[in-house]
Amino acid sequence: MGVNLRFAARLALLTLFVLGLIGIVGLALVIDIDPAQRGALRALLKERLPLLVILALMLPFLLGALLRWWMWAYPMAAARMAEEVTVIQMVNPQHRVSLTGGREMRLLGDAVNALAGVREQAGRQVQARIDDANARLEEEKNRLAALMSELTHSVLVCNREGRILLYNERAARLLEAGSAQAGALPVGLGRSVFGILDRGQILHALDRIGRQADQDVARPVARFVTARNDMLLRVQMAPVLDSQGEVDGFVLLLEDITRSVESDTRREQLLRHLTEGTRASLANIRAAAETVQHYPDMDAERRRRFTAVIRDEAEQLSVRLEAAVAAQADAPGSWPLEDMISADLVYALQRNIERQLGITAAQRDPGEAIWLSVDSHAMVQALTSLTSRLVARFAIRSVVIETLPAGRFARLSLCWLGPALAPEVLREWQDEPYAPDIGARGPTLEQVLRRHGAETWAQSDRQGGSSRVCIQLPTARLLPASAAHAAPVAIRPVYYDFDLFSQGGDTPELDERRLAELTYTVFDTETTGLAPSEGDEIISIGAVRIVNGRLLRQDCFDRLIKPRRIVRRESFEVHGISNEMLADQPPITEVLPQFQRFAEDTVLVAHNAAFDMRFLQLAQERTGVHFVQPVLDTLVLSALAHPGHPDAEHRLELVAARLGIEVVGRHTALGDAVVCGEIFLKLIPLLAERGICTLRQAREASQKTLYAKLEY
Repeated sequence: MGVNLRFAARLALLTLFVLGLIGIVGLALVIDIDPAQRGALRALLKERLPLLVILALMLPFLLGALLRWWMWAYPMAAARMAEEVTVIQMVNPQHRVSLTGGREMRLLGDAVNALAGVREQAGRQVQARIDDANARLEEEKNRLAALMSELTHSVLVCNREGRILLYNERAARLLEAGSAQAGALPVGLGRSVFGILDRGQILHALDRIGRQADQDVARPVARFVTARNDMLLRVQMAPVLDSQGEVDGFVLLLEDITRSVESDTRREQLLRHLTEGTRASLANIRAAAETVQHYPDMDAERRRRFTAVIRDEAEQLSVRLEAAVAAQADAPGSWPLEDMISADLVYALQRNIERQLGITAAQRDPGEAIWLSVDSHAMVQALTSLTSRLVARFAIRSVVIETLPAGRFARLSLCWLGPALAPEVLREWQDEPYAPDIGARGPTLEQVLRRHGAETWAQSDRQGGSSRVCIQLPTARLLPASAAHAAPVAIRPVYYDFDLFSQGGDTPELDERRLAELTYTVFDTETTGLAPSEGDEIISIGAVRIVNGRLLRQDCFDRLIKPRRIVRRESFEVHGISNEMLADQPPITEVLPQFQRFAEDTVLVAHNAAFDMRFLQLAQERTGVHFVQPVLDTLVLSALAHPGHPDAEHRLELVAARLGIEVVGRHTALGDAVVCGEIFLKLIPLLAERGICTLRQAREASQKTLYAKLEY
């Protein structure tokens, strides 16, 4: 539009100049001739007047056509070539200038394209070296990713402003477990940790670390417990120091202790119940036993009644204990145990006994798979130590390891031919460290058994001449089929962006921040039709985030929405979303608040944003959701970066082709949002070439374009 106005002004000035020149020449001719010839001249002019008028009227058009051709062949072709050279230089080395305009401009275009080819070849060589260096760097990053993924804790790394710059998949799963609830933010690169965990507790922990650093503590650390929705999290914080030893960020290790706290509460209630419930039974048993002991000459009937009292009370006490054990088995313990088949534990124990003690160890197959929850290393070491004591005491040369199911338990037995082990000796061995090389402070068999909720006793078979030590272990609680076949927790990817260490937090001078420094949510919508004012509605929202100049494809938002009206046929032919696909989807009142939380504290970006924002504005009354953050439009920004291109060439796919971006998933909300995000990142340096560097400059320049007046 600007070029056309300048052309019309130049054409008008040129026409006036030519007409004025003709008038001056004609006046001079009239003045110079004698009076006798003037009459003949007047007659001639009168005779030729229609022809002169026609020539005078045609002259501006002829001059305009000539001027328009000259403008197209040279100035306009040069301006367009300059824009395309900027594209080659800044964002797409494979692009070539169009060979338009006059002959000289086409020759210049050939020369520019040849130079661009040489530059592209040189760029590829440089890029190859960069790729080699990046490959080595990527190896280091992969090592870090592997290390992070193998950690049993959830890990967050933040800069000094509390912006997340690294997290592993466990942290994402843990923190996003309750993110669908109102007010809960999902985890993501560049997001503020203060929107996820309590700000006051984090700042207090940082103060404690600062005090420890002032006291020259070698490894300052702070711990606290915080709540997130229905979860209790135990958090350990450690500082990240810069080269000067100053705190440049912090690492958070997170652990969900909700079930552990509930288990402790149930355990206290269980102990209180046992204390209160068994007191009467124990008193009755004691009274009956003392009576039998003090009156040995009582008659058989009375002795039978007292014996029955002891038996009945003991059975009731046993029932209470069994119920308590079952209840405790349902409560998760704090000791790390692993689920394994009993045969695997027996095999490991068998090999360890034979290797360390030099005796024969055999096993008896229980005939069915018995799953146990055990610390296999500690259990194998403890039982090997117990076997070594048996070898030393009875000089046995072989043992048989046997496992049998026993209800909610599995009974593992060490069997040998020989005398039985006295119960008091077994109790004595249980209280001694089973690893003598560690010393008196080493773990005991009793401690290992207590960790597992297990019991042990000795018994003998007098008729068969064999003896055994039995260990009763609780079996593992198998997951339901749906849980057992659930998708495994992926250990990749680990998300990180170390450049965020140097990125500041929110500031009131948002408009003065450079475009490359801001965080964006790039979004797109699909709708029932193209007329929001006539009742058309959003049926799909797709969005992706840009943080620190990187498009985070894994940090995306993609939802279908059930509308209150049917999808128009012409719209269905574009995006392929049918009414059947939307029948069971959530309404806009549920999805839009989720999108608002996803886009919080970011600048919104869209292509032809006026269309999408109009739909969001019309949904405000139903949802109560207002989007108040700044909005940038890549349609407008493309026109600012390439003013020499006509309006039709600022469509999404044409801009993408010009900038060397592959279009995938066109006319899907998420696919178009990804393409729009890639376009935006490549427009930033092109806008900087035209002096548009900050958010304020981009908004002010956008408001001056004709696109800013579009309404839907």
